[in-house]
Amino acid sequence: MPNIKSAKKRVLVGKANNARNKADKSELKTVLKKFDAAVAGGSRDEAESAYKVAVKAVDKAAAKGLIHKNNAAHKKSSLDTKLATL
Repeated sequence: MPNIKSAKKRVLVGKANNARNKADKSELKTVLKKFDAAVAGGSRDEAESAYKVAVKAVDKAAAKGLIHKNNAAHKKSSLDTKLATL
């Protein structure tokens, strides 16, 4: 544990940010899994609604810097492909 007050604060802030990022990344993975489940179920309407939620979540994660913009583009392209094959 650091001795300097500002360093102590940075440790606490870092822990809070780490927890927030971990929760946001977990939520993103959950949304993507729900989309995959909807596609596997074969329901076009359900898959399309899950697709909209998933794309929004991916865009939001990229805007926050949680994932790289190219990673976001790759994920969205994959979602498009899966939806098109349905």
